Amino acid sequence: MLDEHVVVPFRTVVLGVEVVVDEVDLRGTQIVAVCPRGPHRQAIGIVDLPLPSPAPEGAEWIEAFCHWAP
Repeated sequence: MLDEHVVVPFRTVVLGVEVVVDEVDLRGTQIVAVCPRGPHRQAIGIVDLPLPSPAPEGAEWIEAFCHWAP
């Protein structure tokens, strides 16, 4: 549902570095935000991703998932 409702790409800041989330993906049992930087791509657990202000369209789906995630 997240990949259908969260509008990507969007920018946020992770550990003081601006990143672009260009994909929301399921990796094993974890939902991740995929952030490219140069030739690399880093997957960050969606529950650990700080959302920007204003939040991207569909962010309420991320917030709902984080509320119910174990």
